Amino acid sequence: MLGFDGSILALFGIALFAGTVNGGLGYGFSSLTVPLALLFFPNKMLAPALVLVELAINSWIVVLNRQSLAAARRRAVPIIIGLIPGVLLGSYLLTSVHPSDLKLCTYIVLLPLILSQAAGYRRPIRSEHLAGVPLGLGVGVLYSTTTISGPPLAVMFNNQGVDKNEFRAALGTVRIVETTMTAIVYGFMGLFTAPSIRLVAPLAPAVLIGLPLGTWLIHRVPSETFRRVCMSFDAWIVGFGLARTIMELKLLSASGAYSIWGAVILFDLYLLYRYFVLGYHPRFVSPSAHGHGGLAEPAPASR
Repeated sequence: MLGFDGSILALFGIALFAGTVNGGLGYGFSSLTVPLALLFFPNKMLAPALVLVELAINSWIVVLNRQSLAAARRRAVPIIIGLIPGVLLGSYLLTSVHPSDLKLCTYIVLLPLILSQAAGYRRPIRSEHLAGVPLGLGVGVLYSTTTISGPPLAVMFNNQGVDKNEFRAALGTVRIVETTMTAIVYGFMGLFTAPSIRLVAPLAPAVLIGLPLGTWLIHRVPSETFRRVCMSFDAWIVGFGLARTIMELKLLSASGAYSIWGAVILFDLYLLYRYFVLGYHPRFVSPSAHGHGGLAEPAPASR
């Protein structure tokens, strides 16, 4: 095991990478940081520090994409309505249900959805506002118990073919609400201890460097390529999270669990090869096309 100074240095490196990804995609900080940082710090110490840092990150994302806020708000409000009872329910479950059981169910449901999106299959939901409330409920439960919510939100917005600036603005808006509510609940639970607050010190500078770096990189990526990168990122992270959770619950050995992750990576690499090398661009059925005979428009080429 690393000493305390080594663990702090490792946390800085993890947060720098995660902050760069979050700066580019608009999410992913917790999804990347949590599985790796838990190797060095207990969840009770780590989660409150991450919530504080994510509140700043999501505020930055919203400010950066403020021109898309009007369009993003329409998508975000129904999710936020469901989010409020979800966070309260999740906070209760935090004391009565093992987080690993919840993560296992979430990863099993999410993985096929993410891979289908990575393959380019999108079938937009016509009643998006109605679907947003139950989605928000589930996201609220998931975030308040695990501090992870990016993947299910990304699947929803990617499936609707949202422009990348609106995508980031909608994600940031939802996540400001969930992090604020979770911070309030954590405060009432007395989780903001001195050791937890001290972890903000290595996290903050890593995020300050990573966010603008990721933002600079993503502005050079076409929208359709951006969506594929998002879903590939999710597939790798959810696959890793699934493997770690299977090991936590002792359902498989380490080699068996990581073999599942390896299979996910290989399948996603095939999808990326098909997209970038073979130039496979499936036709995207737009929401308006559903009401006009199902006419489809081709996805924009990435090259």
